[in-house]
Amino acid sequence: MSVGVVSGPAVIADGDGNFVVDDIEVEPPGPGEVRVAIAAAGVCHTDHAALRWPGPLVLGHEGAGHVEAVGEGVRGLQAGQPVLLNWAIPCGHCFQCVQGAASLCERTHELDQQGPGNSRAHPGATRWRGKPIECAFHLGTFSRYALVRAEALTSLPTQLPLDQACILGCAVMTGVGSAVNVAAIAPGDTVAVLGCGGVGLNVIQGARIAGAGTIVAIDRVPSRLALAREFGATHAIETRDDDAQHARLVAEVKSLTGGRGADHAFEATGAPALAFLPLRLARNGGNALQVSGAHGAGTLQLTDLFWNKRYLAPLYGGCVPERDFPRLLDWVAQGKLELAALVSHRYPLDRLADAFDDMLAGRSSKGVLRVA
Repeated sequence: MSVGVVSGPAVIADGDGNFVVDDIEVEPPGPGEVRVAIAAAGVCHTDHAALRWPGPLVLGHEGAGHVEAVGEGVRGLQAGQPVLLNWAIPCGHCFQCVQGAASLCERTHELDQQGPGNSRAHPGATRWRGKPIECAFHLGTFSRYALVRAEALTSLPTQLPLDQACILGCAVMTGVGSAVNVAAIAPGDTVAVLGCGGVGLNVIQGARIAGAGTIVAIDRVPSRLALAREFGATHAIETRDDDAQHARLVAEVKSLTGGRGADHAFEATGAPALAFLPLRLARNGGNALQVSGAHGAGTLQLTDLFWNKRYLAPLYGGCVPERDFPRLLDWVAQGKLELAALVSHRYPLDRLADAFDDMLAGRSSKGVLRVA
């Protein structure tokens, strides 16, 4: 265990859409903090969006690695231990955490900065070119080292490869959790999933684990639809650019779901124009969920009647770390939850541009950076 300042490469975004790989310095952990040697980090659409967040900024919010040093008061973690990083860091004390909604922690989202449990590491903990630098989601996993609050970490089994485990911290949790925790899919339910990338494939996995009877995968890319079937989809619909107001798509989903629409319809494309489409795919009294976090202009013509439909935008699959991560790990161990086949591409840190290109073009289901 190192007790001094360490340095290593990291991806630094400038806020204008550009990034460089350069060394940063990371201080030893303070009370309640842990320094992690990152081994692998998942690449997500959110990371691409973060290129234009106020910079400079250490990118990355999905990651796994080994505990490198622990601060005063940290219990249950020791040097060398493999860990998963969780970007929605619960304080355990704010209004939302007390209500059991850890993913909405008001201190993580900076609505409440009073009292114990702030999600940030101590000020100036990470520096670039001699000046303090912020880390995305208080993590910054596109880096050799990350200094985080202990609450951000979950222990991992030693036999689980870290370049698979890292994606549990966002894509898997968001997709599976949206299906299991938020929609609460029941055995025999019908499900439609729009978008079969990293999150959408995990919605499909969650629906399969929950026992859904019909799972309709929808995407523009045939290879993604083939993968969706491997992950549990019972039907696949390839979309076309000439679908007039999505009428054909809506009709096909209804034809597969008793003529009424799906019990649960999910949007996982990240395209704002599609954010409300689940309302047309869900039956009356059903659930329409926008799980991609799409931002931007989106409209919906009220040509259909939406009786008693619930529109939800779940954050992080309703994650409660102490409940959900052990359950996900159990499902992995039992062979119910697939990780290895999700990771289609692996890249060194200095090939992040290629990872973004493959992701945006639909060539990858999930890309991972090998940091160590």
